[in-house]
Amino acid sequence: MTTEIIFAGFGGQGVILAGKILTLAGMSEDKYVSHIPSYGAEMRGGTANCSVIVSDDEVASPVIEHPDVVVALNKPSMVKFESQLKAGGLLIYNSSLIDIKPSRTDIKYIALPANQMAEECQNARGANMVVLGCLAKVIPGMVNVKSFEFALDEAISARNKKFNPINIATIEAAFNKDYEIVG
Repeated sequence: MTTEIIFAGFGGQGVILAGKILTLAGMSEDKYVSHIPSYGAEMRGGTANCSVIVSDDEVASPVIEHPDVVVALNKPSMVKFESQLKAGGLLIYNSSLIDIKPSRTDIKYIALPANQMAEECQNARGANMVVLGCLAKVIPGMVNVKSFEFALDEAISARNKKFNPINIATIEAAFNKDYEIVG
């Protein structure tokens, strides 16, 4: 099993952190992983994306040309990365902020109200955590949802560890939802 994912959104939405957490979760399960972050002109408010590979086999190259999954947390990211998704791939887009549907008919997609779900968990800045729970649910075998506890502990700075319980609860709430995969 190898899954290639691009996370994309505005700086400040936590797309780089989500990629890092997924990578650490994979590492904790002795999977082979790769994580390449990319920032736009500004850290907060500019564009940010990262490429993540989680695999049962060695990763030959960390470069992703046609990902299996694209996670788009804002409209510019969806417009940019939808075209790169491989045929039959999965687009997960934040329907809380994106008011259009995918233009391609050869892909599957999930309209994920990530911001709304995070707010329902009393975690207003946790849309990225919602995405992690959704990914663990819809891509069986990629990572176990329980591995995110270790990953959060490793990824989050000491001063922000106080948010780990709510982030874990948000991931688990998202994992326990059922998602409609269109296409």
